[in-house]
Amino acid sequence: MSVQLNHTIVWSRDKRKSAKFLAETLGLPAPARFGPFLVVTLENGASLDFHDKDGEIASQHYAFLVGEAEFDAIFGRIKAQGLGYWADPAQKRKGEINRHDGGRGVYFEDPDGHLLEIITRPYGSGSA
Repeated sequence: MSVQLNHTIVWSRDKRKSAKFLAETLGLPAPARFGPFLVVTLENGASLDFHDKDGEIASQHYAFLVGEAEFDAIFGRIKAQGLGYWADPAQKRKGEINRHDGGRGVYFEDPDGHLLEIITRPYGSGSA
């Protein structure tokens, strides 16, 4: 068997709110319960397993490779929710998207401050 990412735990203040936010924003099926987790499963079988945590939550970064049509739909939902978005992970280019490698990419935050990203081409896959 090859090495593949299967799942990661996403710490949150309110797992219901955060898991629902991700699933709805990305246009994925509703989260499913598994033990103490609310699980958002991606199309490649990997999942983000949301779990409540008291206290400070360290911001993490999660990037999602999407098709052009999916990018348009997700970006539309980001704008419809009035979310801030950036072209860069340092969040200096607010209100912009990037066009790295001939694709498009944008960063936005979830309710817990995790920095989410959607890209249409893997970085390093084409011309800058």
